[in-house]
Amino acid sequence: MNTLENLSFTNERAIIRVDFNVPLDKNGNVTDATRIAAAMPTIKYILDQGGSCVLLSHLGRPKGKDLTLSLSQIIPALEDHLGKKVQFSPEVIGTAAIQKAGALQPGEVLLMENLRFHEEETQGDEAFTAALANLGSVYVNDAFGTAHRAHASTTIVAQHFPNKKCFGRLLAGEIKAINKVMSTGDKPVLAILGGAKVSSKITIIENILSKIDHLIIGGGMAFTFIKAQGGSIGKSICEDDKMPLALSILEQAKKLGVQIHLPVDVRAGQDFSNDTPQQVFPINQIPDDWEGMDAGPASEEKFDAVVKQSKTILWNGPLGVFEFSNFAAGTRALGDSIVGQTKAGAFSLVGGGDSVAAVKQFDLQDDVSYVSTGGGAMLESLEGKTLPGIAAMLA
Repeated sequence: MNTLENLSFTNERAIIRVDFNVPLDKNGNVTDATRIAAAMPTIKYILDQGGSCVLLSHLGRPKGKDLTLSLSQIIPALEDHLGKKVQFSPEVIGTAAIQKAGALQPGEVLLMENLRFHEEETQGDEAFTAALANLGSVYVNDAFGTAHRAHASTTIVAQHFPNKKCFGRLLAGEIKAINKVMSTGDKPVLAILGGAKVSSKITIIENILSKIDHLIIGGGMAFTFIKAQGGSIGKSICEDDKMPLALSILEQAKKLGVQIHLPVDVRAGQDFSNDTPQQVFPINQIPDDWEGMDAGPASEEKFDAVVKQSKTILWNGPLGVFEFSNFAAGTRALGDSIVGQTKAGAFSLVGGGDSVAAVKQFDLQDDVSYVSTGGGAMLESLEGKTLPGIAAMLA
């Protein structure tokens, strides 16, 4: 795998595809700079090596030029993290853009406008790609969050730099973390899959079953498994048409010697709100007018014991409606268990939008081994797909 250390950046102008698709408030201020901070090691390394940087990113999903999604708004946050001035180009391609990039001195940084102001970006248009390639002499892909898209700046442009392309620190770290879970990590390997629906995780379950030793199934998807086995789940979320599939997953796991762990109790509410009356029931004996909203205290203990015997842990999806503070305890307890086991030497990878939101909400992000920055890209990797952005760098 070609990483930064494999190339010389002295007097080179590096085009870096970063993922600065960050949330903004109504005044255009960055409200969560995690992705900006994550790109710093790559940018700073290239500057320290005597190179300059041309940063490419998208922001949101504009239809044409939409200045409420201009990347110029993130410059204060970017300068804050970088500790130096950042130049801005309101054009992505064309004479003015090339002049601005060409004038860069070693140690300088230029941020280009939102790539998606041009529909040619998402279309992977060849002429647009060639124009992007003119902005620099080396190509660095550091955007895991868009690696599953075959866009001009993430995939096609790599073809213009056959011998001068490499992975940035962030993208290399993501690949390494996923490989650890999928193939190189110490056993026992535990995967924790939560969230609302079995249907959204089927391909992941099918792909990882043969690679893991334990699988915790939590969140809304657990009720499909419980009901399929004859349990009463009240008015909890359930995909009735996926019950046969749930039973076949249990059967497959048994054949592979994988232990599946389901919640044994739930914190239930009478309606879907934070302040609804709350009661704990066995998960297979929920009264008709109650719905399971969070893993219960006995489940927390059961899952803690499983986490404690694992050396490699993947966590994708919460155990309940953690956005409601009264139903966040199960997800929080699981996070604490994973942190404890990480401190004891296990490798832990947290990925997928909701579990990342949960670790941030509980301020645990610095206490796990790796927090993935790419929701969709992470899920497609776990499904066993080769991401186009990664394949282009290995070609």
